[in-house]
Amino acid sequence: MSSFEVRGGKKLFGEITPQGAKNEALQIISAVLLTGEKVTITNIPDIIDVNLLIELLGEMKVKIDRISRDTCIFQADDVDVDYLNSDAYHKKSGKLRGSVMLAGPMLARFKKAYIPKPGGDKIGRRRLDTHIIGFEKLGAGFQYNPHGFFYLAANELKGANIVLDEPSVTGTANILMAAVMAKGTTTIYNAACEPYLQQLCRMLNRMGAKISGISSNMLTINGVDYLGGTEHRMLPDMIEIGSFIGLAAMTHGDVTIKNVGLQHLGVIPERFQQLGIKMNFIGDDIHIPSQELYEIQKYMDGGILTIYDHPWPGFTPDLLSIVLVTAIQAKGSVLIHQKMFESRLFFVDKLIDMGAQVILCDPHRAVVIGLEREQQLRGITMSSPDIRAGVALLIAALSAQGKSVIQNIEQIDRGYQNIDIRLQALGADIKRIN
Repeated sequence: MSSFEVRGGKKLFGEITPQGAKNEALQIISAVLLTGEKVTITNIPDIIDVNLLIELLGEMKVKIDRISRDTCIFQADDVDVDYLNSDAYHKKSGKLRGSVMLAGPMLARFKKAYIPKPGGDKIGRRRLDTHIIGFEKLGAGFQYNPHGFFYLAANELKGANIVLDEPSVTGTANILMAAVMAKGTTTIYNAACEPYLQQLCRMLNRMGAKISGISSNMLTINGVDYLGGTEHRMLPDMIEIGSFIGLAAMTHGDVTIKNVGLQHLGVIPERFQQLGIKMNFIGDDIHIPSQELYEIQKYMDGGILTIYDHPWPGFTPDLLSIVLVTAIQAKGSVLIHQKMFESRLFFVDKLIDMGAQVILCDPHRAVVIGLEREQQLRGITMSSPDIRAGVALLIAALSAQGKSVIQNIEQIDRGYQNIDIRLQALGADIKRIN
């Protein structure tokens, strides 16, 4: 098992470009199954989760021409549908939560699909009810196999009025991809409207779908009989961008994040500014200048700031771990409220061992009392529990005094492309130990 050896305390300096968006990639790459024509996708992140999904498509006999690490041409004109019922598929797909995104396109085009027990991060219960109920309303039936997967089938999908019980991004995307080739009209109310979902809608429309209400929480889909090929470019990964903002602040760094897709970042820059972090917006770049100290804002009545996750255009839950660790060296206090996942804050015990002042109130809330740079964190040996907590621990290690060892970095590699090499270019002292 690989690990990172980090010697912290170095100010990072230079430019860094975010990878393509992981969460968008899992949806967009799954959507190539909706057509037998060629689909060209660029700015694909070269990370474990995405590469595993591409491997799955290859084993389903989707033709894949990987022109470069970030560009692929897909053609799903001879899909082996029966492969989805094989032990090999169940084993590999179970390692990747994103494999659930194959169900919508498979139902739409081939009228059957298999959903494995979700893999991915261990951050609490991540139920599939939203997906299954949506497919049922479109006319699919399902059976649960005791070996740990759902089998779905439909003679014909028919448009329906669907009100989601939660604005799930993956649930909305999966139901949307099933509905684009259903007979009649489908409405999805309480739909997620993240930029990645907007990207999926626009790509599907270029392929011939008829989707309206894009960027709102009410999508209307008029089903079509056929979808064609297209070209699509991924957005920059907003989670990487937020991670780099926090990293620059924690290390006293002077860092420019290039080509961030600023119009798609929503409240992300504002939340880091609430921690007192200065930013300069130069075209489509974000420059974080070196700051001796950054001070957490208070509410107008003097109350302690609370930062919490919320469906888009609210703050993404994937960045709460980064905000939490960034607040450690700030002046002031902040309450972090992780509403969506009940296990995502448990990594704070490692931060406390490093010298952070963090009070874990319950599985969903933690109070950070800033150190005001009066003392450095100290390096320790720790393990990465999930992608986002792993990078939060990496940020802490890069700002700490002495040597830290981060184990189980396969979790980090699932979501961050060559992170050690890219941070070395900024001056970080980080080594990968195999």
